[in-house]
Amino acid sequence: MKIDVLCIGATSHDLYFTIPHDPKSDEKMVADQFISCGGGPASNAAMTVSQLGHKSAFAGYLGNDFYGETHHHELADAGVITDFIVHGDKATPLSVILVKPNGERLLVNYTESQDKIPSGSIDFDNVEAKVILCDGHEPDISLPLLKSARKRRTKSILDAGSVHRGTRMLLNQVDYLICSEKFAIDYTPDKSSASALKKLAQNHARVIITMGKAGLIWKANSETGIIPAFEIEAIDSTGAGDVFHGAFASCLVEERSWDFSLKFASAAAALSCRYFGGRPKLPPKCEILKFMRQA
Repeated sequence: MKIDVLCIGATSHDLYFTIPHDPKSDEKMVADQFISCGGGPASNAAMTVSQLGHKSAFAGYLGNDFYGETHHHELADAGVITDFIVHGDKATPLSVILVKPNGERLLVNYTESQDKIPSGSIDFDNVEAKVILCDGHEPDISLPLLKSARKRRTKSILDAGSVHRGTRMLLNQVDYLICSEKFAIDYTPDKSSASALKKLAQNHARVIITMGKAGLIWKANSETGIIPAFEIEAIDSTGAGDVFHGAFASCLVEERSWDFSLKFASAAAALSCRYFGGRPKLPPKCEILKFMRQA
């Protein structure tokens, strides 16, 4: 099976509520809007890749319940290959997201079991992927695949959102380390993202630290740089990082330049903030390119 981007990691079912203000203690309020949809870093990235016109697949866990079945169909309807999803009796993870008027959000996750998919549970032997993207939440199936990918010179990305067992296990196995500012500072630990970048770059040839509204900083071999965030009226920032990772992976498939890839991924992430709900609602690639030219 030939795949452009294989995404491995977390899923959830997300319940979004827009709220008029930060809730106070014991306060009751009425939400302005509500959306229920699938979520999770790796699955959102797979959706993004598919929407950008490339062949993507997702590997991860979904429960044998209503939310798991709904999420599976959602991925399949978007063109994502679902052959590598593991179903089980443990409930599909749930997230409740409260979206504030300024686009910022409060997120609460619930996972019935912390068990990970065991190594060898999914047969990847007949998979030929151009890019492998892992979010660290399924490290036991990701690690052997990344080691094998290095031998085949398959490009690989780690989406490191926070420091935990999975991101620690996979950190030194990828070609591209894309991490949040929180991860960078917690892992090093350094007081600034700039100094954290220098430390991370000592062991990684290509490092990107995403910083939300502050844009991103990067170091690739001996070069370093800053990409400011695109200005946009944000409605909801949930999932913007996942869109960035999926868009960046798509650029690797197309063998785009480093500078173009960073700007394209940043533009795609910014445009995703125009919509309510974390599932990527990306415009066509031509609109992203137009947005880049006009910014």
